[in-house]
Amino acid sequence: MIISGKELALSLKQEMAQEVKTFPEKYGRVPQLTVILVGEDPGSVSYVTGKAKASAEVGIANTTIRKPATISEEELLGIIDELNNDDAVDGILVQLPLPKHIDPDKVIAAIKAEKDVDGFHPMNVARLWLKQDCVLPCTPKGIIKLLKRANVEIAGKEVVVVGRSNIVGLPVSKLLLNENATVTVAHSRTKDLASVTRRADILVVAIGKPKFVTADMVKPGAVVIDVGVNRDPETNKLCGDVDFAAIEPIASAITPVPGGVGPMTITCLMENTIECFLRKQK
Repeated sequence: MIISGKELALSLKQEMAQEVKTFPEKYGRVPQLTVILVGEDPGSVSYVTGKAKASAEVGIANTTIRKPATISEEELLGIIDELNNDDAVDGILVQLPLPKHIDPDKVIAAIKAEKDVDGFHPMNVARLWLKQDCVLPCTPKGIIKLLKRANVEIAGKEVVVVGRSNIVGLPVSKLLLNENATVTVAHSRTKDLASVTRRADILVVAIGKPKFVTADMVKPGAVVIDVGVNRDPETNKLCGDVDFAAIEPIASAITPVPGGVGPMTITCLMENTIECFLRKQK
């Protein structure tokens, strides 16, 4: 079974659009998302364009602030401070990666936790691990939604997450633990990694290495969630962290690249923006 993020994303955006239509009458306005884009990295420009398109589909107001790669860290933090203090702005997102002279951790921490639609702020991370109400990071949130929509049983299953970043690996591990799975977090350099991944009923790979996971690393019948977005060095086409062609015949379910996890990340960003907006209405 191919787990399509496109289909689920379309369905969820349609549901959100119907909800947002009621907001002007209920609250006097719609949610406002502001995205800050520093520089002209093609990947970042593409992501920001995708977020603007999704906002329009859902009915969320979207503003993109474009700044040159030469912007100082101080000036960027000043822009964030202004947005923090603007009651009309419900969600703030700074597109990563940033130029080397800007500390991304400092930038993320500068965003108010209640406007941090990416779910990266230290307060949101802490609340996630404490099982408190928080903004969930978009990609891990999307992965859980994909698994549930595909009717994949999570509770009691052996899950291996390859990748330990604060953006995907660690938070998705926590969300899977919350669903009562047994979770092992591995690294691309884990000794005899194949023996670890072959134990997995559900394998999540988020390391950014094209076709790193091969068929001999996957247990037949496993569910494989591929978070990677890479360029195949041989064809220059988009590919994931797993060898899709080799693994798809032996997996019980697998996400493609593109069209798997990616569409869900942006969709969950829309959902987070709406949630941040609604929290302000209480």
